Amino acid sequence: MKKRIFAVILALTMALSMTVLLSGCGSEEESADGSGTIILATTTSTKDSGLLDAILPVFEEESGYTVDVVSVGSGEAMTMGENGEADVLLVHSPAAEEEYVAGGHADEDGRMDVMYNDFVIVGPEADPAGVSANAGDDAIAAFGDIMENQATFVSRADESGTHTKELSIWEEAGLTPSGEWYVEAAAGMADVITMADEMSGYTLADRATWLNVGGDTSLTILCEKDPSGVLYNQYGVICVNPDKNENINHEGAKAFQEWIVSDETQSLIGEYGVEEYGEALFVPNAQ
Repeated sequence: MKKRIFAVILALTMALSMTVLLSGCGSEEESADGSGTIILATTTSTKDSGLLDAILPVFEEESGYTVDVVSVGSGEAMTMGENGEADVLLVHSPAAEEEYVAGGHADEDGRMDVMYNDFVIVGPEADPAGVSANAGDDAIAAFGDIMENQATFVSRADESGTHTKELSIWEEAGLTPSGEWYVEAAAGMADVITMADEMSGYTLADRATWLNVGGDTSLTILCEKDPSGVLYNQYGVICVNPDKNENINHEGAKAFQEWIVSDETQSLIGEYGVEEYGEALFVPNAQ
């Protein structure tokens, strides 16, 4: 009887061992074939502009990977990376990105430039702060006009790349915004543009999202193309340090990083928006 029980236990143990081995082999084979899921934490502008919807299907078809997009502010995206909750980041806050890399949160390749566009200051056509007439293309002066007139300004207030840029402009202007006129939305770019429209207010927007959703509002661009370069908006891609945890899909992250800086994808980025808006929403500049 004991021998029979032992034989049954041995058979079950061997069957379980074979199942584990086969399962492991299957995972390795899937990884080698480039299949699996990648978590991409990215700024809302790449999503709200429609860019990712346009180019990600190409990557998924060519690579076999499925991309789960988590669209948040750049600051939150990098926090996800620090916590090992994402595989790869596509963000637009260069100074914060360099700090992220210096902190050991990226893999050995660090960050890579992908593309750029610029920010614009938008507001109601009536322009109660006189931004267009007084500031022209001077973004710092425009912010000064808005604050001086206590005109409604809707801030992203979400530690995104756009929010970081906005705060840097206030700082350069030597101003600290506060009061009922300064609305902290803690929301994404498309939502903030809508809020500014509903409140007949001003906001700082990335041009790509503005071109994609601004036409549905009564707002207009009042300040753009500041020659000082203060409105420049650079995007970068970073693979999360695989040492964060064993679930990081580093192979998939590297495949995405290499793909988005490739000549073929850079061409796709440069073409996006031209037919619909008459201009590219992003300018590719991978090295």
